[in-house]
Amino acid sequence: MANRQQSPSHNQLAAGRRKARHYAMQALYQWHMAGQALSVIEAEFQADYDMSNVDKEFFHDLVHSIPAQLTDLHGLFEKHLDRKLSDLDPIELCLLRMGSYELLRRIDVPYKVAINETINLGKRFGATDGYRYLNGILDKVAMECRAVEVAAERGKSPKPASDAE
Repeated sequence: MANRQQSPSHNQLAAGRRKARHYAMQALYQWHMAGQALSVIEAEFQADYDMSNVDKEFFHDLVHSIPAQLTDLHGLFEKHLDRKLSDLDPIELCLLRMGSYELLRRIDVPYKVAINETINLGKRFGATDGYRYLNGILDKVAMECRAVEVAAERGKSPKPASDAE
């Protein structure tokens, strides 16, 4: 019976975070394209959208932390790109930043969830097959940021950095 009581709260958390990611992606896109202040964009979203079922703390974290950590985030995925950062579609760039941020900083989010949520947003907002590109890049980022988690999921032991020769 205890599991049934936990499921709705877990489902509500997941749904609230899914909505937070959806709005955060749009807010980050707006910030990227227009260069508007993040606090102004966040206030607009709070006023213009029904945020009652959104994980507002998660939304706030994504909207403010991702722009503050662009150098670190770009460093995670840029080496895996087959093109220049400036040649990326703005939606793909925003989603790579979001997915990389979750993989790097939000260890409370399982790596598969971070990747899948990003891919789903890519399917909805991105180019036709852009989500496949996102998946390939974020999978490589996950192997770097979450090596232990990825290895455990795949049933393998991660290689210690000192053994990699």
